[in-house]
Amino acid sequence: MMNWLYLGLAIICEVVATSALKASAGFTRPLPTVLLAFGYGAAFYFLSLTLRSIPVGVAYAVWSGVGVVLISLVAWILYGQELDVPAMLGIGLIVAGVIVLNMFSKTVSH
Repeated sequence: MMNWLYLGLAIICEVVATSALKASAGFTRPLPTVLLAFGYGAAFYFLSLTLRSIPVGVAYAVWSGVGVVLISLVAWILYGQELDVPAMLGIGLIVAGVIVLNMFSKTVSH
């Protein structure tokens, strides 16, 4: 169960870092730049712990699927960036793929 906790922490750290990347304004603002460096470092550290027991393809699919949804929400809340219907449908398909992978794939340890 810790492997999924590590993956969750990796995703959260990556979302924080990606949000800080926008706020860093091309690395010209020190606080967001430090936050993004720490966030990405922590994200890859926790992802490396995840890969001890979850196959890399599965971990990356979950990482990217959940990350896309979360960063889209953050971008909407913090930066007022809205998604059109095709973008939301595409994100929905990504989420559906992650659900299918986790519910039906034999490569995921349940």
